[in-house]
Amino acid sequence: MDMATDLKNRWTAYKQQNPNVRIRNAAKDLDTSEAALVATGIGETAVRLDGDWGELIQRFPALGKVLCITRNNYAVHEKTGEFDKISIGPGHGIVLNVEIDLRLFLSQWHFGFAVTEQTQRGERKSFQFFNIDGESVHKVYMVDDSDLTVYNQLVDDFRADDQSPDLKTVPLPPEVAPRPDGDIDVQTMRAHWEALQDTHDFIELLRTFDVRRLQALRLVGEDLAYQVPVETFKHALETAAERQTSIMVFVGSKGCIQIHTGPVSNVKDMHGWTNVLDPGFDLHVKLDEIDQAWVVRKPTRDGIVTSLELYDASGKEVLYMFGERKPGEAERTDWQHLVADLTKEAA
Repeated sequence: MDMATDLKNRWTAYKQQNPNVRIRNAAKDLDTSEAALVATGIGETAVRLDGDWGELIQRFPALGKVLCITRNNYAVHEKTGEFDKISIGPGHGIVLNVEIDLRLFLSQWHFGFAVTEQTQRGERKSFQFFNIDGESVHKVYMVDDSDLTVYNQLVDDFRADDQSPDLKTVPLPPEVAPRPDGDIDVQTMRAHWEALQDTHDFIELLRTFDVRRLQALRLVGEDLAYQVPVETFKHALETAAERQTSIMVFVGSKGCIQIHTGPVSNVKDMHGWTNVLDPGFDLHVKLDEIDQAWVVRKPTRDGIVTSLELYDASGKEVLYMFGERKPGEAERTDWQHLVADLTKEAA
């Protein structure tokens, strides 16, 4: 028996014993990747895709309304809307529509599938994309208002010649240990931080000083970054809902950052997750597995911009929350007051 057939048999048996399991969790239990499990359905529930992913994304507006899902281990971000205002460059892309707002790192998109799943609500079709190690980077699901004729045409146009279920994933290299704190020129790093002109310049600052993001927060000084209890995030959501403060919520995978902009309303704790369950926007955060939360202040030419950031035990960023703003605008005072009030509560 070949490896693909063996995996398919194990996956079938696992689903029979665990009918409500999520495929990401099943992959972990079966010591494989999510993409490898999807590939076991080739010829039945999955079609392997190939081609220029940027070209495929540029044709997504014709699908009409869709559901986009981007997630990492501790946060799931779901937005319903239409693709529009798409810009694709070498290895990256941007979608800037009101509902579907994405930053795409297409160099991380190694596998693509069209998937048909049977659910309690009927057949569900999607495009699913995965990194070289088989971990999900982004998914686009069809909804009631989607144009399935366009979906089927895209599947035909991007159907790979190779429809083998054998998937050659490659493990990611181990994380390199951060430099010792003592090797970081904190004084000069802080001076550069204070001179930031745009929040996007922060990534370049980290590269310049060869410092990890969480390490930089620890070292820069409490006037620019300070730790708060993890529960502060839940309180921030609840307060934003109560005051109808318009916020931005960023959740990223290795290949995509997905953004919600606007108010939130329905904040609920369910099954160990803190959730936003609003029309067009669902957010799920495994708050009890978040290791640290920080309030971060970055100078810009428009004034200070404040974020609430969540990190896992490895120091990897999980989620960012800001007040809604556009370049050229000062930070919202209602967001500033919300963060100040939460900080007082935490203290």
